[in-house]
Amino acid sequence: MARFQEMGRFQDLLRSVNNLRLLAAVGRSGGELSSVADLVDGFLDSPQLARSVERFRVLPGGAELLAERYPPLQPNIAALRELPPGSLGRRYADLIVSLGYDPDFFRPRDVSSDDRWLTQRIATTHDIHHVITGFGTGPAGENGVLAITAFQIGFPAYVLLSTAGQLAAFRLQPERFQELSTAVGHGGAIARQAVCLAAVRWEEGWQKPVRQWRRELGISDPADAEPYGLDAQLGALP
Repeated sequence: MARFQEMGRFQDLLRSVNNLRLLAAVGRSGGELSSVADLVDGFLDSPQLARSVERFRVLPGGAELLAERYPPLQPNIAALRELPPGSLGRRYADLIVSLGYDPDFFRPRDVSSDDRWLTQRIATTHDIHHVITGFGTGPAGENGVLAITAFQIGFPAYVLLSTAGQLAAFRLQPERFQELSTAVGHGGAIARQAVCLAAVRWEEGWQKPVRQWRRELGISDPADAEPYGLDAQLGALP
């Protein structure tokens, strides 16, 4: 038994070293999507991700989503852009176009296990969280959105990215620290008040206005008009 425990600790150490290497790669790339995806995948089969899955499972609707392997997001951006202004689908599609993303930019993952399904679900719906909460996609806004999932289910890659982002700003770019830490605190407040965003079936309400989604989810203080908000990118909601 002691030998197996020692092996487990050694594997955890190797994973920690690898994740720090991947975190450094994210920093060097300036948050490039494939580097972030590598870090996210670095936690697959980890004890930290297993605990995140269990937190998700006990949420209202969480167990059902896991059991049915609710299909990962595959948006039709052209169709979503035909929806009314102010709807979730239109706002989301406008964001993806403004960022210059290919509609098929999501990294494909095997979703046969709970941790892989949850990883893919969070990765593919991350930008919906920007729209729903009003955080922009600059560094501070990204950290605000990451903080929500980190607080709500302890998703390990987002915990690491959010913590590292604050530490890096504090040490290396102190002029950015106040805005970034304010955004993280804002995300934490939303996380505490709102329904868990990772457990929402967004695809069943693309046509619903963002403002209505927010009322239903308990988001009373979105970040749109903040310096780190989404209004600067997409304009104010109608």
